[in-house]
Amino acid sequence: MSELYQLRCRECGKLWGNIPRSYCADCISPLEIVYDYAKVCERVTRDVIAARAGNLWRYAELLPLPEGFQSDLAAGFTPLVRVRGLAKKIFGGAGAGAAHVYIKNDAVCFPSLSFKDRVVAVALSAARRFGFEVVGCSSTGNLANAVAAQAAREGFQACIFIPADLEAAKVLNTQVYGARVVRIAGNYDQVNRLCAQIADTYPWGFVNVNLRPYYAEGSKTVGFEIAEQLGWRLPDNVVVPMAGGALISKIAKAFRELTELGFVEPRQVKFFGAQATGCSPISDAVKNNKEQFDPRKPNTIAKSLAIGNPADGNFAAASIRASGGWAEDVSDAEIVAAIELLAETEGIFAETAGGVTLGVTQKLIAQGRIGVDETTVICITGNGLKTTDALAGRFTLAEPIAPRLADFERAMGAASTATAAGAAGGR
Repeated sequence: MSELYQLRCRECGKLWGNIPRSYCADCISPLEIVYDYAKVCERVTRDVIAARAGNLWRYAELLPLPEGFQSDLAAGFTPLVRVRGLAKKIFGGAGAGAAHVYIKNDAVCFPSLSFKDRVVAVALSAARRFGFEVVGCSSTGNLANAVAAQAAREGFQACIFIPADLEAAKVLNTQVYGARVVRIAGNYDQVNRLCAQIADTYPWGFVNVNLRPYYAEGSKTVGFEIAEQLGWRLPDNVVVPMAGGALISKIAKAFRELTELGFVEPRQVKFFGAQATGCSPISDAVKNNKEQFDPRKPNTIAKSLAIGNPADGNFAAASIRASGGWAEDVSDAEIVAAIELLAETEGIFAETAGGVTLGVTQKLIAQGRIGVDETTVICITGNGLKTTDALAGRFTLAEPIAPRLADFERAMGAASTATAAGAAGGR
């Protein structure tokens, strides 16, 4: 399918074919993948997509995959869950129960429980095409997990670079796959600069450096799935967490492509970006109407979003503005509260980035930017089992009791026991 796409400079428009490169040598601007949509239309329809297996490869013609590519990796096509209980809580008042609020739940994405499984799957297809034997990444955690897991499955050697203060669960979830983990005494931006230098020196495929244009296209599958799962229609609002900024821009690109192909009716979708207050360069740029963001030194429990100099930050801000949306940020305390709210109302345990997205959604509702009668999708991008440190000390365990009914009743208290008995008798 290589004739369907190639690299193009976002600024000067120069075409670069297909090579492991992320920037234009002429103007030093980022490269992106562009497609021949007329040829895509000849190969795929909505009915063809619907008949395919439930994974991200169902959208193969709109991904930068090598000719003849096949995979049995079941990443993607995660649930789009309507959340009535949560909607009542965040809207409140009359009519809240009828609100059309959905969670796009990539906390269950295969194999490593975050949306990064999508982008890595596409990036490693490019790594194979270009002949790399060693793959790697700079990561705040989820990408490290996804690269390590899929490298093991696909037979690549993996070398993963992370900040030294990363959550223990995410480090373990990288080491278990046999990858070499290199911890750097610095923040993500410093780790990323080192990886760029290594990519220029060694014949390695770094998924978010020299393979970045291919990697980023995997994010579009979130947008494709949202539209398909809504019955091939676009929502009114999408709330997206922002780290490097690529995800929100790529979901917007997915919606444009589906419209271009005639798969959905044209519709203005508002994009809302979510960041932690302790690392909010894109949010600050949007709220202060800045064309360029100011880099920030990260200081937040949301480590997966702790990128102070986001590669796609300006493009993300532009996508938000063009849509008529907005960006907001939330404190660490608001992040934890939102994680607990989502778990208690919908049984979905999100990592800190999910707390950011839901916390920001609550702010946007309070500001009147999201209405109760609109279809809103909240993107949850990773599983809470990866960031349990954020909830340390929030819950306590009662002392164990002896296995006797009398001890149970004393522990429960007479009033609660009577209530439970009455409820049981009424069933």
